[in-house]
Amino acid sequence: MLSDALLLQLGYNATLVAAGATLLGISAGVAGTFLFLRKRALVSDAISHATLPGVCCAFLLMVALGGDGRNLVGLLAGSAISAWIGLWCLSWITRNTRLAEDSAIGAVLSVFFGFGVVLLTVIQTLGAGRQAGLESFLLGSTAGMLWSDAVVIAAGGAVTLTLILLLRRPLTLVAFDPEYAAARGVPVDRVDLAMMGLVMAVTVVGLKIVGLILIVALLIIPPVTARFWTDRADRVAVLSGATGGVAGYVGAAISASAPNLPTGPIIVITCFSLFLLSLLFAPNRGVLAAVLRHLRFQKRVHLRQGLLALAQSQPIYEKLTLRLLRRAGLVRADGVATEAGRARAAKALRDEKRWEIVRSDQSHEAAAALYDGLRDIETVLTTDQIRDIDARIGGPKGVPA
Repeated sequence: MLSDALLLQLGYNATLVAAGATLLGISAGVAGTFLFLRKRALVSDAISHATLPGVCCAFLLMVALGGDGRNLVGLLAGSAISAWIGLWCLSWITRNTRLAEDSAIGAVLSVFFGFGVVLLTVIQTLGAGRQAGLESFLLGSTAGMLWSDAVVIAAGGAVTLTLILLLRRPLTLVAFDPEYAAARGVPVDRVDLAMMGLVMAVTVVGLKIVGLILIVALLIIPPVTARFWTDRADRVAVLSGATGGVAGYVGAAISASAPNLPTGPIIVITCFSLFLLSLLFAPNRGVLAAVLRHLRFQKRVHLRQGLLALAQSQPIYEKLTLRLLRRAGLVRADGVATEAGRARAAKALRDEKRWEIVRSDQSHEAAAALYDGLRDIETVLTTDQIRDIDARIGGPKGVPA
């Protein structure tokens, strides 16, 4: 059943939902990248919650004009206006009061969402219009999605993605260093406003599929996931869009493959699953990579300490150290150093003495800053510098260098 859903074989409605969710995921992932890099992830939460009063007011207005109140374009337009008012309030509070941005976000989020819930409750008591199912904008609902709905969502996602591509350079510059961007003549306030506008557009477009509460996850989780795989902003944006697109497509397919599975929450769970895989298995920043680095570091420390103990004829009590030395062929089973072990031990002790000279000589201050007890001194100093240090150390001839 899932394979049929992934191959778009479950019917017209499932195909519409999958296409819309995929495009929404790509747009949300790319737009969320700049929000994440700008360290303003919570702003998306305020914007999304500020859409609810607009949905309710648009419904009431369309009913007052003689309609049934369920026209998707009208509802999205109302949510966009409401979100823009919420964004303006957030910006005004941050600029003109002493409140920090997180406090302003909390105020805007709670007030707008509370007002929206009140309006939603009032609407449910009215006898006019088709108010049933209006609460689906909270968590999203794709049941009975029409072709016109899919076109609106797809068109909105495509336009948003196009605008992001056109503005990617100033958005990236402001996200990393707003002061430098301002010095270069980039209008930082306008770029910030454009970024918020793009996030607002993605939020409004995603109301039908994932809802105003869960759209935040689709804006933030993909860029966080992508960050595990690369350090470059352009690649983060690409990987974030790909993550959002895959999550949208697979989540919609899973939802369509079983009865009564909500599409929005399944998309978010799929997105989180991709995040969890990245958290565990990303090659440089993942948990597994960190564990392997720690184990390699631990092995180097034990080998180094074991070699220094051999060079100074000290007993080695640590079983792990002995096991590593034996595995490297540096000691025999009885703990006596092999010829290779004695040579490596003499080299380790000689390097320690070299590092002592380097760390006590101000002319080698830059090299001394690199000392960690494990770094080979040949990677820091030239052959001539090492020769000069050896002349200061003295000692027996023939010690391996």
